[in-house]
Amino acid sequence: MIGRQLVNELWKLFAKPRTYLGFLMFLVAQNLIVLVFRFADGPQRSLRTLLEGNGYLAAPYVSGLTVAAFMVFPIAYLLLPLYAALVGGDLVAKEVEDGTLRMILARPISRLRLLWVKWLAGSVFAVLLALVLGAFGLLFASLWFPWGGMFVSVPGETFSLFGATEGLRHYAGAHALMAVKAMSVMGLAFFFSCCNVKPAAATILALSFVFVSFILMNIPYFRDLQHWFLTYHLNLWQLVLAQPIPWSRILESLSLLVGFNVTFFVAGAAVFQLRDFKS
Repeated sequence: MIGRQLVNELWKLFAKPRTYLGFLMFLVAQNLIVLVFRFADGPQRSLRTLLEGNGYLAAPYVSGLTVAAFMVFPIAYLLLPLYAALVGGDLVAKEVEDGTLRMILARPISRLRLLWVKWLAGSVFAVLLALVLGAFGLLFASLWFPWGGMFVSVPGETFSLFGATEGLRHYAGAHALMAVKAMSVMGLAFFFSCCNVKPAAATILALSFVFVSFILMNIPYFRDLQHWFLTYHLNLWQLVLAQPIPWSRILESLSLLVGFNVTFFVAGAAVFQLRDFKS
């Protein structure tokens, strides 16, 4: 029965036009970035200068993999949380706003089971969002750039070079962990959606929480406190692009994100259980 409920929730979720906004904006943003990188002189020149200035040949690394990895960062930082929160904020609050939740709760199912199925549907969407980001990015970049090694540079954090096969593995691993980030943001918005707020408010509250955490984390004087902020752990996906991979840091952040997700769900379920939908 849970499987049938999940299928029904997925049908409802993917029947809404706003569910596809994230996928559409990913397509637009990725194509724009790839075209600018391909036809503008500045980006490629800067990439070559950076590589050659560090003693590497640039030609093997001006590739589809490098461009795909390059454009993942701004999209994962800004657009991915936005559309994960948009869906998470809708899952419960939209049903309340439309008046359909009272009819659903008239059926012989528990509130906890209803929330669990809705959270699972949101998680499926979050995973798809992260995987589509990676697949489309690599596809569009490969149409304009040759296949080759992957170069990743994050000032002050990462400077990595990989062969083509190894780079593809790191790229795929980063997006697998990016799905955890999308699920966590969706879960945070889901918690607010369980409260007595409008869907837009649930989305805005979740995004505000994430962005405030990001701002605090990037204040230079708070550098020693970075590990206390949610976004520090949400960005564990980019650690897979480092060389060597800091597995201890990844496992630490992954375990904390699991705890965050459980907390968000339990807190949301507790609030939802206390709400009165009959009045």
